[in-house]
Amino acid sequence: GITGAFHYGLQVSIINSPAEHIQSFIHEMWLKRYGSSPSAEMLTLMWSFIVSIYSIGGLLGSSCAGYLSVRFGRKKAMLLANIPALLGAALMGFSRLCGSFEMIIAGRLFSGVCGGLAQNVHIMYAGECAPRNLRGLIAITASTSIAAGKFVGFALGLREVLGVEDLWPVLLAANAVPVLIQLLTLPFFPDSPRYLLIDQKDKEGCI
Repeated sequence: GITGAFHYGLQVSIINSPAEHIQSFIHEMWLKRYGSSPSAEMLTLMWSFIVSIYSIGGLLGSSCAGYLSVRFGRKKAMLLANIPALLGAALMGFSRLCGSFEMIIAGRLFSGVCGGLAQNVHIMYAGECAPRNLRGLIAITASTSIAAGKFVGFALGLREVLGVEDLWPVLLAANAVPVLIQLLTLPFFPDSPRYLLIDQKDKEGCI
């Protein structure tokens, strides 16, 4: 769940670093397709759509969090959140190779779904699994992980790291790293005792 929050912070900050490179890519693809340069208003509109679509995905993910956390359990719901995250990373990572800025838009949407879902389920899972004396400490892992993700996103976006024209697709796909970590480690964690007792009626498993 911490890696899900980290992914959210990473995605929030990482899109700002290669802004001029992505806008240049949109301009290049538009010129190649339609034979004319896009207007400044159209370029601004497309960039605004790329940035804001993440929030729409977050709204969709948040709306599904309650149902999925009850239907599949907190742990499995966070594992399901990895699917749109990996799909989004793949779309953004291959967008330049495929010559499609629409893939960046779709990738941001899927990443937003993951962020909205993972953030809400993480807080539930952490609060329900934490021992009473550590509950406060565990609860703030979401906010600290978001802050850490933002820091790493800004650091990776520096021109000395991945914030150059040739590497911006790699930068956008970097959110796959925390997702893969969660995908590999989360299956070894227990499910929520509250979910086992109340939703599954599994008293023995809860204990």
